[in-house]
Amino acid sequence: MPQILDGIRVRDAILSELKPRVDALAARGRGPGLAVVLAGNNPASEIYVRNKIKACQGLGIYSETLTPPDSVTTEEVLDSVARLNARADIDGILVQLPLPKQVDSKRVLMAIAPEKDADGIHPCNVGKLVAALPGPRACTPAGILELLKRYGIAIAGRRAVVVGRSDIVGKPMALLLLHEHATVTICHSKTPDLPAVCREADILVAAMGRAAMVTGDYIKPGATVIDVGMNRLDSRDEVVRIFRDSPEKLAAFDRKGSLLVGDVHPLDVAEKAGAYTPVPGGVGPLTIAMLMANTVALAERLAGIC
Repeated sequence: MPQILDGIRVRDAILSELKPRVDALAARGRGPGLAVVLAGNNPASEIYVRNKIKACQGLGIYSETLTPPDSVTTEEVLDSVARLNARADIDGILVQLPLPKQVDSKRVLMAIAPEKDADGIHPCNVGKLVAALPGPRACTPAGILELLKRYGIAIAGRRAVVVGRSDIVGKPMALLLLHEHATVTICHSKTPDLPAVCREADILVAAMGRAAMVTGDYIKPGATVIDVGMNRLDSRDEVVRIFRDSPEKLAAFDRKGSLLVGDVHPLDVAEKAGAYTPVPGGVGPLTIAMLMANTVALAERLAGIC
């Protein structure tokens, strides 16, 4: 039987380790502060931000959410970011993506002060990652690395394949694995014979945003498979196709009207992998945990603790 890599368990361990650090900052006069800019009406983003707020409350981190309307302009978001940059009580800033289509996301992300970049994706902090210097790391890749380490998954000397080249997952994930001495390949939509490349992987990270795309043909027997995808199935036919007429999954779909599935085929991965992350309950909880970790670390640096 493959090992299921439980992101909820690792998240809880990370948060419990952060709590005394938050308490120590509070004892010095002020606990950490995190501000989130949530523009527009994206239901998935709203759920995600609510979970972040809940995590802040559990740790004693001050949280604040700015909710400009869907009609917000780039200049208005830039003004909000500038005000947050100037506030002494805010240690970390997160701009929730996607922003409304009329907003220049790159300008907004560049405007966040690097020392307050809770998401670890400002070019200054990406440069620190490239150079293996201390700084906030992109939350999802950092969480995946924590998961691998805490489950004792060997990385050094292993072949790793990352499917997806986004700035927030694929690229930083590849760099983090490279720093851990893996031999890393990044794949994307132009990669020829993608299944064959993926079958070389001892560690396979799927982050392309396509439901159940990575089937058994992509997976080396015994590989560790990390599924970053979070795709909502709204078609009963799709549920039938992917879950092979599973009465349990069909009943869940009929009850909820939709079903979550990752980028990796959920039945194939259970048959071929040596270890894998479930969806939900795998990578998602770790992203929030590492956002908390980044916020605490930024607060400690600003307080001169490290």
